[in-house]
Amino acid sequence: METTLKDQEIYCKQDVADSFYLVKEGKVKIIQRSDNGKEVILAILGPGEIFGELAITDKATRDEVAVAAEDSLVCMFKASDFLRLMEASPQLTLQITKTIGQRLEKVQRRLEQLMFRTAEERVRDFLRDLAQESGYAIANNPEEIAVPMQLTHEDVGKLTATSRQTVTTVLNTLEKAGILTYNRHRIYIKCFSLL
Repeated sequence: METTLKDQEIYCKQDVADSFYLVKEGKVKIIQRSDNGKEVILAILGPGEIFGELAITDKATRDEVAVAAEDSLVCMFKASDFLRLMEASPQLTLQITKTIGQRLEKVQRRLEQLMFRTAEERVRDFLRDLAQESGYAIANNPEEIAVPMQLTHEDVGKLTATSRQTVTTVLNTLEKAGILTYNRHRIYIKCFSLL
């Protein structure tokens, strides 16, 4: 296990892909960077989630960057050691296959959103997904959901392929319409069905 400080890179694009990682504590961002420095966040992973898993597919180098989103504890596994473990445990192999499949499904859904949805629709879709994944109903009312918010507007922009300004504009519009309120730490959705 290795402690990784916030904003520290765990691996970079073109690094040798001979290991993969498990987030024990904290959060890790998986980022795609273009040659001109533009970034898109592919995923933000928390405790119990793996990343860099394509190392077990004989991929030679990394295509993305992994960065600690906050101070984190990360475990590294050599791909060759883990492949031997997978050969001995069909159940582990099945779990890894499911994890990769779920990640691929999320990426495909995001790709569809980028191709067919407006910037505002992508931000709203993201807020709905975030509410369903991380939110909790207030007073057992499924329409009222509180969502702890640990992402900046810039992070949300990178996750939805929009700008920070667009995210702020969409949030302000939703707040004026009475659909939600927000601050740096929380989004309070007043009417989920209108989101």
